[in-house]
Amino acid sequence: MKARRNTWASDMIRKYMPKREEMARNKYLRPIAHRFLNPELWRFTRRSVPRGVALGLFAAFIIPVGQIFLAAFLALPARANVPLAALVTFVTNPFTIAFWAVIANRVGQFILRIDAATSGMANEQLASGDWQWVIDAFEFAGVTVVGFFVLAVVSSAVGYLLSSAIWRVLVARRRAKRLKRMEDRLDQRLNAN
Repeated sequence: MKARRNTWASDMIRKYMPKREEMARNKYLRPIAHRFLNPELWRFTRRSVPRGVALGLFAAFIIPVGQIFLAAFLALPARANVPLAALVTFVTNPFTIAFWAVIANRVGQFILRIDAATSGMANEQLASGDWQWVIDAFEFAGVTVVGFFVLAVVSSAVGYLLSSAIWRVLVARRRAKRLKRMEDRLDQRLNAN
């Protein structure tokens, strides 16, 4: 009989999570493949899970392409959970990147407060010519990049704290159940005698 895991979520994560050997055979990860075989990087512990979530969120927002590999590379020296770091990067994917770009642009505008009053005299002279579209494109791109950087830092910090708190609640609940079962068994033994 197959042993049942504690939760449906852990069963699903283990089912769809890439195996150590699969990641070690990846052609981009081959130079450091021997590091991926370390079992410590694949365990779900109270330290590795929040680190994996934080690194995955940071990699998801810091670069739009190849974030899974960045998360895996960052997870190695941080001793974070590698598959969880890779899984969390799917927060930004081809279906949600437009949404996150708009959010990043708004965050960047809020942080930088770029508007016509602060642009200066040089911007006014350039704006009167044919280069206005170039200036607008650079302002939009720069503001969005700043927004993505802020999202990367803030989301990784929030993800670390939130996953750490959830981990503590789950462990406390599991310990309480185990203690209750032990008390019930002790009561049964005492009542039997």
